[in-house]
Amino acid sequence: GAGSSRRPLSGFEAKCAGRGLPPQSWPVTAPPRLALSKFEDWEESDLEGADVKDMKVEAEAVVNDVNFAVNHMAVSKMLPIREDVAYINVETKERNRYCLELTEAGLRVVAYGFDQVDESLLMQYHETIYSLLDSLSPAYRDAFGNALLQRLEALKKLQQ
Repeated sequence: GAGSSRRPLSGFEAKCAGRGLPPQSWPVTAPPRLALSKFEDWEESDLEGADVKDMKVEAEAVVNDVNFAVNHMAVSKMLPIREDVAYINVETKERNRYCLELTEAGLRVVAYGFDQVDESLLMQYHETIYSLLDSLSPAYRDAFGNALLQRLEALKKLQQ
């Protein structure tokens, strides 16, 4: 067709398009947590590889965000990372183990154990890791609240 000469969308552009944002409203630069230097040496033809790396970077960012409030959390090394999905193993402070799926739709529990996907488990998607962990772990809520209070106290001291 007439549009076939267009290049494929990058993972970031596809995210914007998937959220129904018109191209003119897409940010000119990548989100701040994606360091551009990692991407500068990629070829346009390596878009699929870039998307897989995008998803790995995204999953690692999720892990780094909330690692302080769980016993263990890491991107699964056993389950494959694809351009549209990554898996994260998490053990809550209550010692419950989960395998989480990260996709465009958000995050959801896909198994009660590490490195597993239980197809029969139809859990709801959460927009953020905070919301998901909040629903699974009262100790996460406490740890998150305490961390927030400590940061507020530190800010208060800085302002005095």
